[in-house]
Amino acid sequence: MLELLALPFLACLILTGIHAYLGLHVLARGVIFVDLALAQVAALGLTLALLAGHPLQSDAAWWYALAFAVGSALLFAVTRVRRAPIPQEAIIGIVYAVSAALGVLVVDRAPQGAEHIKQLLVGAILTVTAGDVASLAGLYAVVGLVHWLARRPLLAISLGPESVGPRVVAWDALFYVSFAVVVTSSVRLAGVLLVFSFLVVPAAVAALLATGIASRLAIGWTVGAAVSLAGLLASYRWDLPTGATIVAAFGAALALAAALRGARSVATAVRRRGARALRPLALGVAVVIALAGALLALLPGMDHVWLDAVEAVAPSIQDAFLTPTERGVRRSSREAIERSQAMVSEASALQRDAQWGTRPLDETQKERLAQFLAGRRELAAGDRMVLQTLRAHARQRQRWWLGLPMITLGAGAAFALAWRRGNPSG
Repeated sequence: MLELLALPFLACLILTGIHAYLGLHVLARGVIFVDLALAQVAALGLTLALLAGHPLQSDAAWWYALAFAVGSALLFAVTRVRRAPIPQEAIIGIVYAVSAALGVLVVDRAPQGAEHIKQLLVGAILTVTAGDVASLAGLYAVVGLVHWLARRPLLAISLGPESVGPRVVAWDALFYVSFAVVVTSSVRLAGVLLVFSFLVVPAAVAALLATGIASRLAIGWTVGAAVSLAGLLASYRWDLPTGATIVAAFGAALALAAALRGARSVATAVRRRGARALRPLALGVAVVIALAGALLALLPGMDHVWLDAVEAVAPSIQDAFLTPTERGVRRSSREAIERSQAMVSEASALQRDAQWGTRPLDETQKERLAQFLAGRRELAAGDRMVLQTLRAHARQRQRWWLGLPMITLGAGAAFALAWRRGNPSG
């Protein structure tokens, strides 16, 4: 596993190094979607290269993408005007939408268009080579050196008050052109969505947890490296698309950072004001309980995620609303699903080893393995349908025995908390 993931992880570290820094500028400037727009423009250049007969990883395709991205970068530099009739963020959005639409039109004319769209969105970072890593490292080192030499004016423009003028436009042009060079190289390897995540999420997490530039940069690099490793390991462990898995891991990291920031704010408020600081949180919880009970009572057939989670931890809660016969069927179906999952996990590991070349299988064995997996998954799907039917029976009974008490409890607690807030003496 280490041999397979070493180069992709190293590529992710290189992407993190440059994108986390550029993300600080993007957040400070308030042009959050500039990376997404430039990445989409670069992807449009790559699709045109495909239509012209050049492979995605060819030098010709890279020059196509770079030409389109640099053109858009210069457009963004000259449209940064105070009190402009059209805000720059609107221009960025228009460029993204038009580029995406043109990309779809172009790819529609290219062979295997759907596969190319998938690669442009989530990339193929597992296929990175040592040469790719070396070229990326060299290119991004040059870009990093340029930004280091020009750090004072670039940081002043990003972090200082908004200003205009020929010198600002010139420095903006340098920033956006270097940005375009980075994005063009990144999109070919990692795809539009992953490049956007590398740029925005580490910088956003750092902004939630720190204030200084140096500390934000250190946090951004740490988060990018940790999330990349977690995404790669999860992709390998559960046989998931690598790019999409890393993007999802970035989303989870941002949610965790926001939760930590919220918990820190609540703890600070409690230290200052005591238990009264928790009253708005308690009021919100009471309202959520009342709404969850109302939805269960009115719409028992919808997915109630909170109740599914509770029943997953304590299956006896659902059993209490099933007949003895239904409980037996539920138990048998769950055991059958567990057996199928064990067989599927073992067979999937064998199939993954065959795909990675660590365990050779001939074509007949691969076909039999695929048929076995399809059959076991179909059987498991049938057992899951049985469980869904039993869950629907339980929901019809829970709507009255759980839904109505939750409405009463939540609404009563919300009313009491709201009344006490309006009457501090009470």
